[in-house]
Amino acid sequence: MKLLHLSAAMLSLAVSFDTVAATQPKPATDHTKQANNAVLEALPFSDKQDFENAKRGFIAKPDVVTIKDAKGNVVWDLEQYKTYISEEKSAPDTVNPSLWRNSQLVMQHGLFEVRENIYQIRSFDLSNITFIKGKTGWIVFDPLISPETAKAALDFINQQLGPRPVVAIVYSHSHIDHYGGATGLATADDVASGKVQVIAPEHFTEHAVSENVIAGNAMGRRAVYMYGALLPRNAKGGVNGGLGMTVSTGLAGLLVPSKEITKTGESVTVDGVEMVFQMTPGTEAPAEMNTWFPQFKALWMAENTTNTMHNILTLRGAQVRDALIWSSFLDETINLWGDKVEVKFQSHHWPLWESKNIVPYFKKQRDIYKFTHDQSVRLMNQGYTGEEISEMIKLPAELEQNWATRGYYGTLRHNSRAVYQRYMGWYDGNPANLNNLPPEQVAKKYMEYMGGEKAVIAKARDSFTKGEYRWVAEVMKHAVFANVNSTEAKELLADSLEQLGYQAESGPWRSVYLQGAYELRNGIPSAGGTQTATPDTIRAMTPEMLFDYLAVRLDPAKAEGKNIDINIDFTDLKQNFTLTVENAVLHHSKNQVKDPDVALVMSMKTMNRIQLKEMSFDDAIKNGDIKMAGDKALFSSFLAMLDDYNFWFNVVMP
Repeated sequence: MKLLHLSAAMLSLAVSFDTVAATQPKPATDHTKQANNAVLEALPFSDKQDFENAKRGFIAKPDVVTIKDAKGNVVWDLEQYKTYISEEKSAPDTVNPSLWRNSQLVMQHGLFEVRENIYQIRSFDLSNITFIKGKTGWIVFDPLISPETAKAALDFINQQLGPRPVVAIVYSHSHIDHYGGATGLATADDVASGKVQVIAPEHFTEHAVSENVIAGNAMGRRAVYMYGALLPRNAKGGVNGGLGMTVSTGLAGLLVPSKEITKTGESVTVDGVEMVFQMTPGTEAPAEMNTWFPQFKALWMAENTTNTMHNILTLRGAQVRDALIWSSFLDETINLWGDKVEVKFQSHHWPLWESKNIVPYFKKQRDIYKFTHDQSVRLMNQGYTGEEISEMIKLPAELEQNWATRGYYGTLRHNSRAVYQRYMGWYDGNPANLNNLPPEQVAKKYMEYMGGEKAVIAKARDSFTKGEYRWVAEVMKHAVFANVNSTEAKELLADSLEQLGYQAESGPWRSVYLQGAYELRNGIPSAGGTQTATPDTIRAMTPEMLFDYLAVRLDPAKAEGKNIDINIDFTDLKQNFTLTVENAVLHHSKNQVKDPDVALVMSMKTMNRIQLKEMSFDDAIKNGDIKMAGDKALFSSFLAMLDDYNFWFNVVMP
């Protein structure tokens, strides 16, 4: 029996499909070519300063960047992009030229000196890994997603600059691409012994674990769309993720922090390097911090400023971020160190040098979030809905023409909707939308009212020839949800999504559109690779986190009318809990009931082994790892109430 099944966010390049591709990707239409050519005319492509900055400080790069795990599986392969992306090549018709430019910049990879004693290895993963040279060893900032990519980076810098041990790891924030590779650099024993310090912002572990558990299944499935990790590597497929090329696919680890930073201005010195921290919770992540290096006049910006507009709400799903507080923390950054900073660098993209350049950059980063917030709220208070606001809001020229605030990752359209959502929620105020029909029901009615599938497809084809791809996608989604067996409807919907993807400036928007087209043509994937709820993540869960996750798996149809009390004593934690099923709801409490229906005594280590499927519940009882008293059949009925999630649920089809 299993108490917990944590679904993986599967983002592997290796994937199997239920059907052979019905239709291969198609070329750009004339309308798409015109739209992309208009981008070339609208933006300052003659400005090459970013290319100079992306190359500055270059030391070396491997001949080949293909990184494998211990079993020989490829977890990161930059080589597949080199076949079609280079600085010398112009944007293909099937790629937005602005996104192509971003890809050319991110492809500047290898080992770089940011300034004396500060180094970065870029494009060994979605994020950068940063090495600060101390008196005896390396202080590593944000060690990528996968242990394999982090170790490859450490090996490469040691090869180039001489071997040095890792003495500390600093997590800037609680997203997996900033901590998952830590176990490639050090072990839990290294941390426990004090050999390696692990420093993170307050509440880091809570947020790192909870994001990958409670809503991990749905977020992981949508992340397949957002990061384009299953798309073919060519000019009609995956090009760039906005922040980096894509995600690596190793088994992410987690070293629990040995020290948490709790306040702005807190200073820590490690191996002769002083670090002063600025707490920025609620910005790009719920737990995040910037770092000032007084000795080097260098400012690490975590992911609070990158060379793109970031997300107020990610397309994979998350809690809506606070654009207003994000802006205010960047204002605080300017006030703290704007007159002192000589270089700023961060966990994605390339650095910027000299205060005269950095402060204006910070102001535009600050103002992209403030503008999005203020103007979305202004229009909201005039009675416009999120959809209407996203169509109306326009950036001023000074932000529109600025490369570092272009929408390669976040976009003004979906960020403005996120601001609306933060204040107003899902309901737009129109009574017709208060209890509207779900997609499959409304689709069949729409098709009936519009004259049936054949007539609708004929009209949609006419709209497609006019380049009205957003409208075709709107109509054809109803055709597909009304009749998922209609190959003609799926093909036309895929065609429209594909052209929208070719025109998208945002890497995630391109990926979402093309993944939708991919699944319409190929069927739903059935296998993939990278897990977010990894063994280290599971072991970092508190009992409360575990019980909250069990609660969201409770099937009310099976629990209705049941009243069950289960006492659980964790011997190693010296903590006791009662789980109660009542009113089809699962509660947990540290106030144990006196006469439970079932009583379990075990270690949290045993619980984790069951979660990781290293042993079954029955085996744990047989070998004495669990002592059980009470009604075993009742406990079995409780386990049967818990849902297992299907990771590969339908997104673009019913």
